Amino acid sequence: MASTGFAFSDVHRRDSRSTSDLPLTQERDPSQRLVDDERPSCEESASVPARETTVPPSSTVNEDLSLGENSGAVADFEGIVGQSLARGQMLQLVETVATSGSTVLLLGETGTGKELIARAVHDRSRRKDRTLVKVNCAAIPTGLLESELFGHERGAFTGAITQKIGRLELANQGTVFLDEVGDIPLELQPKLLRVLQDGEFECLGSTRTKKVDIRLVAATNRDLYRMIEDRQFRSDLYYRLNVFPIRVPPLRERPEDIPLLVQYFTQKYASRMQKRIESIPQAAMRKLTRWHWPGNIRELQNLVERAVILTRGSTLAMSVPELENSAGNLGPARFNNFDEQDRIVRILKETKGQVGGPNGAAARMGVKRTTLLTRMNKMGIDPRKMS
Repeated sequence: MASTGFAFSDVHRRDSRSTSDLPLTQERDPSQRLVDDERPSCEESASVPARETTVPPSSTVNEDLSLGENSGAVADFEGIVGQSLARGQMLQLVETVATSGSTVLLLGETGTGKELIARAVHDRSRRKDRTLVKVNCAAIPTGLLESELFGHERGAFTGAITQKIGRLELANQGTVFLDEVGDIPLELQPKLLRVLQDGEFECLGSTRTKKVDIRLVAATNRDLYRMIEDRQFRSDLYYRLNVFPIRVPPLRERPEDIPLLVQYFTQKYASRMQKRIESIPQAAMRKLTRWHWPGNIRELQNLVERAVILTRGSTLAMSVPELENSAGNLGPARFNNFDEQDRIVRILKETKGQVGGPNGAAARMGVKRTTLLTRMNKMGIDPRKMS
């Protein structure tokens, strides 16, 4: 029997809490503090406790895309949505390193949920009952970042009318999450390196050394190694950060997670807007799973929210005109240098160094052989080493 859509059964037959107000991770102890420098990001909202995402199957669920089949493994680890192999491998690394207390470096594109992974590391560590402090290094002006991290004394600079405790001191005995660590100015990097090496620093305007005991989780979407070559990042700080790197996979490498994420975001926004949405057309879902998602989970979330706004009936009005011309022939996605190099090397290994031909790396990436050779030459990639 032909199926007409992806069904969402009993979306609103839940407890009295709105899905828009669900916690992003498991409930914390009241004594645990969370210091944020900005409102919750969309990366965080791609999580939901398992008890909230598992929707009871009903008679309206179609045979091909039953929620009973798809929602069982949505959030079995720290509320992180998904059931793909790439997600599972990443979470195994999180589980391995969480209790060690070692520095973790999260590598991945923007919008992939690196902050959520940092939360998972903290929540499974021995410091879980202590503070988790977040600092987005790209969101704070360069002139204020030193004060935010290390604090300042009264009168340390113009406008410093009171003493301020820095984020590192607030995180003592806890965890610091430095997002976009590649954006830390070069002149501040030695001071951060000293904290990692010796656990000590001086705040602005003071000569008194302070001691801190912190666990650092850093994240970046930039190629730090290339920044070292360009003298934009210190090599000694890089090696201190790169103790245990974890690559957070982009959404295009997790296509089997897309229906689960669409389900969650649809339920979340439908509840917030007091709408009852029960299904999504299969044709739209196929396009969504085939799109390369250069904006990752953030892009998917925005698309679903827009669809919920436009929906008037019980079927999600998933209008994807921007995907119409690309869903059938994706071509190369837009990657930054780090992700593009990683992808080229991975595909060359799969093709055993073959660049051209119908089964070569160029054909698999949807680019011309000469274009791929040019990129490989710039990145210093030798296909002969991949055979």
